[in-house]
Amino acid sequence: MRGQVLGVDRTTGDGQIAGDDGRRYRFRPEDWSDKIGPSVGAAVDFDANETRALSIYHVPGSVPAHVAQAAHTGDRPRRRTQRNKIAAALLAFFLGIFGVHRFYLGRTGSGVIMLILTCTLVGLLITGLWAFIDFIRYLIMDEGEFDARYNRDY
Repeated sequence: MRGQVLGVDRTTGDGQIAGDDGRRYRFRPEDWSDKIGPSVGAAVDFDANETRALSIYHVPGSVPAHVAQAAHTGDRPRRRTQRNKIAAALLAFFLGIFGVHRFYLGRTGSGVIMLILTCTLVGLLITGLWAFIDFIRYLIMDEGEFDARYNRDY
């Protein structure tokens, strides 16, 4: 049967397909039979078993070339990090002298520098001020800007 993917839960991989027969069918990640995983709007071919879609394949020619290439070369589909600005601000406030907030945000280099500086008294004052500035900056930063800076594809 042919159909179209209606939606996919990003955390579990479960989703629904609208079949050409007008019915909806549920699927789980293990129901996919090709290397390319589900994506909303994708045209698919599948076996129907009551309300479950099994042996799901993308319809040939319906997958963009860059997605198909990534699947055949073994590249994983890119995902987006889900870092939270309030969590980053709290880490900066409570553990900022150790650079924990920097590690959380994927800024490993500056996190290591903060950790090393903390070993001296002067460095402790520097990292304390640095962490407090980061704390304030994260709190007043617009959600969109925070997302653009720290929530990137990987």
